[in-house]
Amino acid sequence: MSNADIILGEVIGTAILILFGAGVCAAVTLNHSKAQASGWIVIAFGWGFGVLAGAYTAAPLSGGHLNPAVTVGIAVETGEWGKVPLYILSQLVGALLGAVLAWLAYYAQFRANADPANAQPTLGIFSTAPEIRGPAANLVTETIATVALVLPILAFGRNAGIGIGQVPGEAAGIYGSGISVLLVSLLVVGIGLSLGGPTGYAINPARDLGPRLAHSLLPIPNKGTSDWGYAWVPVAGPLIGGLLSGVIFNIVF
Repeated sequence: MSNADIILGEVIGTAILILFGAGVCAAVTLNHSKAQASGWIVIAFGWGFGVLAGAYTAAPLSGGHLNPAVTVGIAVETGEWGKVPLYILSQLVGALLGAVLAWLAYYAQFRANADPANAQPTLGIFSTAPEIRGPAANLVTETIATVALVLPILAFGRNAGIGIGQVPGEAAGIYGSGISVLLVSLLVVGIGLSLGGPTGYAINPARDLGPRLAHSLLPIPNKGTSDWGYAWVPVAGPLIGGLLSGVIFNIVF
């Protein structure tokens, strides 16, 4: 696939993913939202549907990685690293764009957050934060959760029973035909429900870093800190998880 296809697919697909994901977090968090306080299950499914929409949109162009951890896992499995920087840069741009679109969609609600008496924290709309701050524990959580994402994605390619045919070295092979994107979307929902409690399950460096940058730049009333001191954890953990997934896959399968 061409460089242009990779850029377009990953930018558009990741933007859609973050639009849905940051959008559902805004819906649940902000005052004057009809979905306010609707809960963690709503957030988990919102992110899962974001993966569904973004990956199906991007798959014909770029394979629909939408996640540097997935890109790294595939590179370890296939040995093909040449396009990795282009994928990751495109995913970061798409994540930033998607966060800006979510802000625009909830612009009136963000403006209403200017009232200090009723202001809601906004960083959680864009990026993750741990419930108990401990870099080592948080890093382990993100690594495990990412392996729970990337290793099954790689293994899906060996399971003909779900209609997926992997083509070694081809990015689109992580999805093939069949219902694999739907399965990956449900997998993301499951990770959110089961492993999201400690850190908010970034499991995707672009998903956290791009929106965190948007949060720091956008004119959001009462937005508070962007917590850059924690920002390395949801980048490093998923990248380690992606690397481990590729290594485990090559050893076991």
